[in-house]
Amino acid sequence: MTIELQMLALSAALGLVQIVLSAHATSVQYGYRWAASARDQAMPPLTGVATRLERALSNFMETFPLFAAVILVANVIGRHNWMTAWGAQLYFWGRVAYLPLYAFGVPLVRSIVWNVATIGIIFVLLSLI
Repeated sequence: MTIELQMLALSAALGLVQIVLSAHATSVQYGYRWAASARDQAMPPLTGVATRLERALSNFMETFPLFAAVILVANVIGRHNWMTAWGAQLYFWGRVAYLPLYAFGVPLVRSIVWNVATIGIIFVLLSLI
């Protein structure tokens, strides 16, 4: 398996981790009885770590399809070079670093790390041209 596909698989696993963390934080805030219910009643907005984990997950879900698409296209056309390898790793490790930075509310550094992950997608995309 190429490094690019490894990073794609690890990124999918990271997405699953984010889903579980966000769901757990929401359940802690609203209660597990609510989590096990049909959730028909209106609830107050999430706060603190729960809301930050929810936003981090939403952000991941916005970028992951783009990352997956460019990695899969690179794989199909057999494009594996320094740009695809670095791009895949920048995306994955950037997203790994982004999660705790967002969860703990670290400003500025979080935005810089987001840009690192985005540059990873750009590297892979540019390698396709």
